[in-house]
Amino acid sequence: MDSHQKILFVSLGCDKNLVDSEHMLGRLAGRGYEMTDDEQEADIIIVNTCCFIESAKEESIQTILDLAHNRTEGRCRALIVAGCMAERYREEVLDEIPEVDAIIGTASLDHIEEALDRAEKGERGIYLDPLAAASRGGSSDAAGSADEEPAAEGPEPDDDIPGTRVLTTGGFYEYLKIADGCDKHCTYCAIPAMRGSYRSVPMEKLVREAKALAGDGVKELILVAQETTLYGTDLYGRKSLHVLLRKLCRIEGIEWIRLLYCYPEEIYPELVETMRTEPKICHYLDMPVQHADDDVLKRMGRHTTEADLERIITGLRKEIHDIALRTTLITGFPGETEEQHRHLVDFVRRMKFDRLGVFTYSREEGTPASVMEDQIDEETKLNRRDELMTLQQEISTKRGESLIGKTVQVFIEGYMSADDVYVGRTYADAPDIDGLIFVSSDEELNTGDLVSVQVTGSMEYDLTGGLVKDESAE
Repeated sequence: MDSHQKILFVSLGCDKNLVDSEHMLGRLAGRGYEMTDDEQEADIIIVNTCCFIESAKEESIQTILDLAHNRTEGRCRALIVAGCMAERYREEVLDEIPEVDAIIGTASLDHIEEALDRAEKGERGIYLDPLAAASRGGSSDAAGSADEEPAAEGPEPDDDIPGTRVLTTGGFYEYLKIADGCDKHCTYCAIPAMRGSYRSVPMEKLVREAKALAGDGVKELILVAQETTLYGTDLYGRKSLHVLLRKLCRIEGIEWIRLLYCYPEEIYPELVETMRTEPKICHYLDMPVQHADDDVLKRMGRHTTEADLERIITGLRKEIHDIALRTTLITGFPGETEEQHRHLVDFVRRMKFDRLGVFTYSREEGTPASVMEDQIDEETKLNRRDELMTLQQEISTKRGESLIGKTVQVFIEGYMSADDVYVGRTYADAPDIDGLIFVSSDEELNTGDLVSVQVTGSMEYDLTGGLVKDESAE
């Protein structure tokens, strides 16, 4: 292989996709490939796709089409498509976009080198079947149990060398994907059909990867999966997220650990207690509830009722008084009446989530919800979403105002020279989806610094503040 060959890698979609992309990049970099962001210089183009909702699918298709001409007109010798959209629509992609040389299934991403080698030899229409790939979670790494103490760590398996991951976030935080697939089968979601059943990543492998990330300067780990709360049930016979968290907390260099995608009905006492007592774990929980009307929840295939949700939220706030709760909602689900929407609005007003996002229902083919009666028009969906977001804006503004005068810990992410302020995040803010705090400081700060800041002002979602000087350092 010519070590000067260049790869253009495009990663689309969610943070879980980003982790997959970084692992693929690491494997390719380990073989001597160089990375480029110039499509005209690329010998190989790889697109890691998403199709969680219709707009994501459209973006994936358009990206492939925009790059396909390089395969016939430019220097590109192989165009490879990976990820969810590729898995779900592999036949259509290979038939309708002949420039695509290979499709990599979502469970076969660690076979990226094989796909590339075969494509460079001139093979076309390649599809790497995930059923033929090595089973994740079924290797010798999974041996043992999710005990409370770290198991003795033996030599690294040859195919699992930590550090072979190209970090792309450009900062001090990174995502740690702890599982793949999903067994929930919500009626609006196609993820189980694309990603397969729930598969936890063995704990020892995650600890090694986290140590490698810490060695690369990562200070904040953000745990992600389709559903993080069920971690370990397939490997260890019980929920083991709290055990994993305790092991991650012992890694030197890691300052914050954040949890995303915790299904409310799966939150359990040991997890809450671990969050409460381990100082490195952010008092932050991303807990998608999707709706609050019992009939809508039932038709969504969710496993909670409004009473369940209120009990869970109240209990979390009682156990961890400063917990920041983020949730997501779906508005305009088939058959959602105006009365049911009003019910949801009232629920949001009462629960006062710290962070909230709203999706309009996306009709995904092959899902039970896509063939339900009483599909709702886009204008109604958008109007209902806007009403909920306007309400959340009011809630967020009041929350921000209540913080004025208080001192918070902030991770610095950068500097805005035009405004002469630093940009950071509090424990209540996840990257890209939550707010920021703009920090005034006479002292020079660096990305990744963890500093104390007194809140001086509040906007709809963001805060302003001033650095609290460390008197002991003077």
